[in-house]
Amino acid sequence: MFKDILLKQAELSGIELTDEQMLKLERYYELLIEWNNKMNLTALTEPEDVALKHFCDSILLLKYVQLPQNSSLIDVGTGAGFPSVPIKIVRPDIKLCLLDSLNKRLTFLSEVVSELNLTDVKIVHARAEDGAKKADLREKFDFATSRAVAQLNVLSEYCLPYVKVGGAFVAMKGKYSEEEISAAKSAIKTLGGKTVKVDTYNLADTSERTIINIKKISQTDKRYPRTSAKIKSKAL
Repeated sequence: MFKDILLKQAELSGIELTDEQMLKLERYYELLIEWNNKMNLTALTEPEDVALKHFCDSILLLKYVQLPQNSSLIDVGTGAGFPSVPIKIVRPDIKLCLLDSLNKRLTFLSEVVSELNLTDVKIVHARAEDGAKKADLREKFDFATSRAVAQLNVLSEYCLPYVKVGGAFVAMKGKYSEEEISAAKSAIKTLGGKTVKVDTYNLADTSERTIINIKKISQTDKRYPRTSAKIKSKAL
């Protein structure tokens, strides 16, 4: 059932999937629902919702952002693995790092990675602001991405420190907000970034999505990211 729904939703979204990719995405869905009965991984459980709002939405990033072969990607606050795991299934060449502050989510993702035989996947248990201070993670990735609901100026402080100069932070947001993007301009500049592209699109159910591509043009000052308390109380 889920496989048929996903295939239909993918076609409506202009996504082509191979039989092998479909099998892996279907198994990922089964594990997601199975584990969701034990812990809170997703509020979306209906096959139509998961297929469209998690799987297709994640993969659509590849339509709007060029990820060269063998690029490295860190998913900051990955949660249940969106958008990065569906992207990895479609683009197995990508070197992936899954970072989250909750170990139980990473236990789930470890099983997903093992079950689906995904290679070149690193799993890191850390808060976003702490991970970005680690020498083996700071400014080591071609791309960082996040589907978190935080404001763009806050997300940028958490994510841009992971990106190499010349790479990009790709923020996946809901409805387009010119005010939010404008309000984040100063923070992005302070962190060494520059917004180079904003794409908006609708999912098959007409819900709106926005992808903000922020290029890393200079190194991030070592003062950033600050502690979570400071980021929240006095956003850049």
